Amino acid sequence: MKTATFKEWTLTTLDKAFGLRQIWECTLMDNWKNQEIEIDDFEKKTLLNLQKSLIRGGRAWNEVELENKFISPVMMTANIDDEQIGYFLERRLSGIVDDYELSGIVDGMIATGFRDPDIPLFCLHEYKKSVDNQGSPDAQALAAMLVAREQNNNQKPIYGVFVVGLDWNFIILNGHEYFISKTYHADDEEIFAIFKMLKALKQIIKNKLINLC
Repeated sequence: MKTATFKEWTLTTLDKAFGLRQIWECTLMDNWKNQEIEIDDFEKKTLLNLQKSLIRGGRAWNEVELENKFISPVMMTANIDDEQIGYFLERRLSGIVDDYELSGIVDGMIATGFRDPDIPLFCLHEYKKSVDNQGSPDAQALAAMLVAREQNNNQKPIYGVFVVGLDWNFIILNGHEYFISKTYHADDEEIFAIFKMLKALKQIIKNKLINLC
């Protein structure tokens, strides 16, 4: 059994090791981004206030500052947490995928459970730079999603996102195929598209992934 951390991978090495294939059209992603989600006045005001701070200082923030000043407040405004699922930070995730034992710390995840994460359904990875000396942001997110898929053991899609500074890219892993969205920019009007996709996650998770509603 080989062991590897999430940080050791690139998309190319993941493709080769696990028989993955990146696709360029994805109905699941289309459905995710096109869900009818309303943003109320309170949410809009909150997002614009968070965005002001991001625009002023976001490019100089380190990863902890980006997480605490922007990513987590946006996630909490999306009202993910309840007694069935929650948004968890800096949790360890590990599992066996084919011939590898993969492990690492996930910057953020949505999972069943409200005190501690049980089954991961969405993985978030955050980077200050697009590629640093500890791996590729897209590959690190995808590696964590592979472990999440194994823990689910239900052949359903796994959702994710990687955040590089002010830029967000959403990912869907479905079987051995994965799709990476266009880049959404949190410092312009696309902050509302980002937020709608985060709010839509709760509906997708409960209605399609764990059937709690």
